[in-house]
Amino acid sequence: MTQDPAGAAPETDTPASSRRGLSRHLVDIAPLKASPAFARLWIGGAISGIGAFMTQVAVGLQIYEITESTFMVGLVGGIALLPMIVAGLWGGMIADVFDRRKVLIASSLVAWSSTIALAVLSFWDQHLQADGTHAAVWPFFVVTTLSAVASTISNATRGSVVGRILPPEMISRATALNGISFGAMLTTGPALAGVLAASVGLPWTFTIDAVLFTAGFLGIWMLPSLPRLGEQVEAGWPVLKEGLSFLKRSPNIRMSFVVDIIAMTFGRPYVLFPALGATVVGGGSLTVGALTAAGAVGTMLTSLFSGPVARVHRHGVAISRAIQVFGLFAGLFGVAALLATTLGHEPAEGWGGVHWATLIVLALCMAGMGASDEVSAIFRQTMIIQAAPDEMRGRLQGVFIVVVTGGPRIGDLYAGILATAVALWFPPLLGGVVIIALIAILTRAQRAWREYDAQAPTP
Repeated sequence: MTQDPAGAAPETDTPASSRRGLSRHLVDIAPLKASPAFARLWIGGAISGIGAFMTQVAVGLQIYEITESTFMVGLVGGIALLPMIVAGLWGGMIADVFDRRKVLIASSLVAWSSTIALAVLSFWDQHLQADGTHAAVWPFFVVTTLSAVASTISNATRGSVVGRILPPEMISRATALNGISFGAMLTTGPALAGVLAASVGLPWTFTIDAVLFTAGFLGIWMLPSLPRLGEQVEAGWPVLKEGLSFLKRSPNIRMSFVVDIIAMTFGRPYVLFPALGATVVGGGSLTVGALTAAGAVGTMLTSLFSGPVARVHRHGVAISRAIQVFGLFAGLFGVAALLATTLGHEPAEGWGGVHWATLIVLALCMAGMGASDEVSAIFRQTMIIQAAPDEMRGRLQGVFIVVVTGGPRIGDLYAGILATAVALWFPPLLGGVVIIALIAILTRAQRAWREYDAQAPTP
């Protein structure tokens, strides 16, 4: 603190140590400076990802508009599940055999075409609504399944690229940066979807996604060639079997998949949002976008203040604790939804029809879930990249993508069935209890998981 000689108010100087202390807690952007290829991939992926999450929300709204059924919304994920599992395993194997840049280009073109097809179908449904009818729902299921397959292959390959374009010591920091981009996608995409669906309509929402996709494609196109390291092998069952055998011998990596499946199966309320917006909270598509975005805010805040992740080495314990916190917030979401049904609120479209106290509580629960899930994701992804050799990363990323995309689809199906059979509040309330209990049991039973040390990573 310094005092002006003329007696002016004292001026406070921020000590350098305080600035350094703050920077230790903020996300480290060194990976973006160290690798231009990673920077282009990261920026392009963030922009195109905003469109992808717009479409994910828009598809749910479109299916609900056609069928007025939460079960049918959940079925979108259920139908795509088996093809995604096959695509993840096969796509990861392809990424370990062929040039990863070429695999990314091919799979991205298929995903792009699927988005354009959704826009066409939505325009057709809008045309039919003028005559008082709707388009058939099955083409939407077919196209979203094709898109899910292409995206699974693309994401598995993308995850295996990071270890090739960045040094090992930057992996956890790059994973945290990916959390920021994911948070931006999940915050902006659903919010835009809600606003666009309510203003210009669902067809144009899908169309805007197709335009945003170009940024992600450019980031992929500008990657360097990424051929397989070591001896060349033929794609096929022996290569896939080799990857599965490695996973069988890797208890820590295997455990990281198991705990995430538990969290995503029992703790995802997203499929409930259209019905909550229409029948409980009010606001319709605006509430769907707001709740989805709230989860992303938690994700992004965790990543923004992810500086300490490089100093955490007990990754197994960190993942378990984060998932139990996730389960706690899922349970609280169910309690809040239950209480909302007793308030006698008359829901209506638009912000004027929203019960704001309920929306705020549900949004806080979603933010807590997003924050805790991102802690888990940072350490799980870092564990896979650091503990596995490069020639196995594509196949392991394939399994990882099957888990992180297939698990939520099982969760959507679980929530859709229980919400239809019991009530909207029941799936997250039951799921939160199940998550906390199962993670406690598994962590206690797996000593290697509890003792995992990132300074000496073992698969």
